[in-house]
Amino acid sequence: MVTTKEEIESGVQEADSPEVDSKYRLIILAAKRSKQLQRGAQPRIEIDPQKHKPTRIALEEVIRGRVNFSIKPDGGKGPAEP
Repeated sequence: MVTTKEEIESGVQEADSPEVDSKYRLIILAAKRSKQLQRGAQPRIEIDPQKHKPTRIALEEVIRGRVNFSIKPDGGKGPAEP
């Protein structure tokens, strides 16, 4: 079970998808996938959903590269000027 900061960061490095470039993106992707699992989506990895929470399943799916995603460009918009 991923519980510490070091384990989460190592998960980013182990990910098959080079697009998972930060621990923050990893967490956002896992959270969105977890919501899908909670709504009834089937896990994309071999794991017993009765023994593992959707958040754990989703995190493992993202780390293994089983979750497809794309990064949209921000359209040149930077941070807001004060």
